[in-house]
Amino acid sequence: MRVGYLQFNPRFGEVEENVRRALALLSGEEADLWVLPELFSTGYHFTSPQEARALAEPVPSGPTTQALLAWAGERGCHIAAGLAELAPEGVYNSAVLVGPQGLLLLYRKAHLFWREKENFLPGDTGFQVAEVGGVKVGLMVCFDHLFPEAARTLALKGAQIIAHPANLVLPGVAQLTTRVRALENRLYLVTANRTGEERRGGEVLRFTGQSQIVSPQGEVLASSTPQAEEAVVCEIDPELARQKRINPYNDLLSDRRLDLYFR
Repeated sequence: MRVGYLQFNPRFGEVEENVRRALALLSGEEADLWVLPELFSTGYHFTSPQEARALAEPVPSGPTTQALLAWAGERGCHIAAGLAELAPEGVYNSAVLVGPQGLLLLYRKAHLFWREKENFLPGDTGFQVAEVGGVKVGLMVCFDHLFPEAARTLALKGAQIIAHPANLVLPGVAQLTTRVRALENRLYLVTANRTGEERRGGEVLRFTGQSQIVSPQGEVLASSTPQAEEAVVCEIDPELARQKRINPYNDLLSDRRLDLYFR
């Protein structure tokens, strides 16, 4: 199976152009599963809930999800991407997994970071998985990487790959924690981060790039520099993520001591 990520620098508020550029960058490579950054179509640094609402779109009927669906259908592939979702009750920092068969997953970010708490509702979908060509894929978004329960929940539900759209601003942190999450759960983890900076509302956010694909052994199979705008693809064997046993006596999931954890 070929999995890939897109690392690029979206321009705040330029939704149509961001979507066009993202798909153009993907067009030079082929993958079965692509992962795009968090809020890839809108940019990240919203200054008010009203601004987030103005740029958010319903899922799956909004133009960004529709563009992803059309592109995935034409290419016969799947795409996981982060976007601002407009729902009747408000706006979520969400991610979708789409493919030729339609919308497979909608995930609303559980762990909101920094000013996201002012502009988005906390996610309510829980952590779910869907099949992509017989391989189980789960979603988490950016700051979720610092909460071991997120990746572990997906692993317990059978995820072999975690698609991780991100807009990371803490240098080096997620590049470490995602290796640990992959290792402790014996699965692949594909982080698609963005590059560049956003200067808005008197504040500057600098995004760290360094997107990466990590193996079930915690090895970095592919990675990017902090500044590169590129689509990167890696061949993986999803069957390796079914094996949770690390020796004849120990299995990372069945050895859990649920009788002790919640005393």
